[in-house]
Amino acid sequence: MIKPLPILLLGLSVFVSQQAPPSPPRGPADMPAHDRHEGLVIAADPCLDAARSKSLFGKKNPYEAGILALEVFIKNETPQPMRINLSSVRLEVPLPDGGSQKLESLQPREVATLIVYPAGAPNPSSGRRLPGGIVVPLHDKKVDQVSEEIRPRALDADIVPPLATIHGYLFFNLSHNFKLAADSTLYVPDIKIVPGNKPLMFFEVALAPAVPETPANPPATSP
Repeated sequence: MIKPLPILLLGLSVFVSQQAPPSPPRGPADMPAHDRHEGLVIAADPCLDAARSKSLFGKKNPYEAGILALEVFIKNETPQPMRINLSSVRLEVPLPDGGSQKLESLQPREVATLIVYPAGAPNPSSGRRLPGGIVVPLHDKKVDQVSEEIRPRALDADIVPPLATIHGYLFFNLSHNFKLAADSTLYVPDIKIVPGNKPLMFFEVALAPAVPETPANPPATSP
């Protein structure tokens, strides 16, 4: 009964040795949708799947509110820190007339408001109206809770350290029209090398390479 044990272990070692080695982590420059120049790489991966959005953000998530959660990776390949003006970042989406519109990204509390109140805040007079028409309640426990769940995943760092990568989500209100993502472009115009404030050329990341031809889930419909 003792002798067969080494044979069993030998068979196990052969089985383990035949398993495929783990694939190396994917870098921003290896992602389908990216732009790379002057020592910086910006890549984007749109969340266009209801199940994925739920796994990332929970039951109350941006996808169900018609908001595109765009995962963004920014890699600094130089020995100098870089500063990004996130307030200038836009998502350029196509319009039916052939033109385009540049959407501002939403802050976590704005995202939370649209998730909790898809038809609009119940008492607009008690909130703060933003340029996009969103009324954000000043004091609302439901909005506070959802906002705190979203905030840790939001991209909010404006400094990219030398030879480092930062990443997080930017949020854009597509009003449930997720098909727009295939023809949209992430526009990042204001990046500077910190020593000397030397500006970089703008970055444009077309999302089309990262958008599957047939989404795993159909786009959500407006309530």
